Amino acid sequence: MNRDRHASDPVSARTASTQELRDQYLIDGLFVEGEARTLHTAEDRMLVAGVVPLDGDLVLPEIEAVGDGGLERREFGVINLGGDGEVVVDGEVHALGHRDGLYAGRGSSLVFRGRGARFYVVSAPAHATHPVVLIPFADTVPVELGSEDGAGRRALHRYVWGDGPVASSQLQFGVTVLHPGAVWNTFPPHLHSRRTEIYLYFELEPAARVVHLMGEPAHTRHLIVGNEEGVIAPRWSIHSGAGTGRYSFVWAMAGDNRDYGDLTGVSPEDLR
Repeated sequence: MNRDRHASDPVSARTASTQELRDQYLIDGLFVEGEARTLHTAEDRMLVAGVVPLDGDLVLPEIEAVGDGGLERREFGVINLGGDGEVVVDGEVHALGHRDGLYAGRGSSLVFRGRGARFYVVSAPAHATHPVVLIPFADTVPVELGSEDGAGRRALHRYVWGDGPVASSQLQFGVTVLHPGAVWNTFPPHLHSRRTEIYLYFELEPAARVVHLMGEPAHTRHLIVGNEEGVIAPRWSIHSGAGTGRYSFVWAMAGDNRDYGDLTGVSPEDLR
C-alpha cells in the first residue's frame, strides 16, 4: 500500500488507467490484525489510519512524509467499525462500541486497545486545541436522505460537522447507513470546491462491491471498492456510488472552511 499520496489534477485523471486510478485514489490494506497502518494524502493533508488491536496496545506510527512525526499538530476523529474497544486519550479511557465515535483535539496522545475492535481514524492539521468528546452512535440524530423509489434511502449520522455541538478546527466526519433495499449513496452527486472528502466503505459482505463514481462531472471515472476500503475525493471530484448489497460508509472532510452546506450540486443530466 502506498502510504503517501501526492496531490492530483483532474486532467491526469481523465486518461489514467484503472491501475493508476487505484494507485492514486483507492485506500486498501488499511486494516491488518495487530497493526496500526496509516495513509497520508497531500489533498488538504488528510490522514487516515486503520488500527486493529489484539491483546496489546497500539499507537499510530510516525508519518515521515509530513515531518516531525506529523501527529502533534493534528486533530483526530475515531470510529469503531468492529466490536467493543477502548481509546485512551492522554491517559483517559473511553469505551467505544460498534459505530461509536470520538473526537480528540490537537496534540492528543491516542492509545488503542480491545481484541475485536477495528478503529478507523481520520485526521487533519489543526490550528487550535478543542476538547475530547465521546460520540455514541445511539446519541446521533440521523438525517434521512433519498427515497425507496430511487434506491437510495439512507440515514446520515453527523458526528462532527459545521456548527454542530462538537468543536473542531477543520475536521468533519460521520457515518451514513443505507436502509434495506437501497444501493445508491450521494446521488445526485456534488462537489466540495473548498474541501477534500474521503469515503471508507464498511459492513459489506465479503463478495459485495461498491462501484464508486469519481472524477469531474463531464469526465467521470469509477473504482470497484470492497469492504473496509476507501476513496480519496479531491475538491474537483464527485463522490457517489452504488453497491451490490447493503453497506455503510464513513465520510470525512477537511479544507479551508467548516461550512457543512458549502457544496455544489451536480445534475444527473450533466454527468458523462
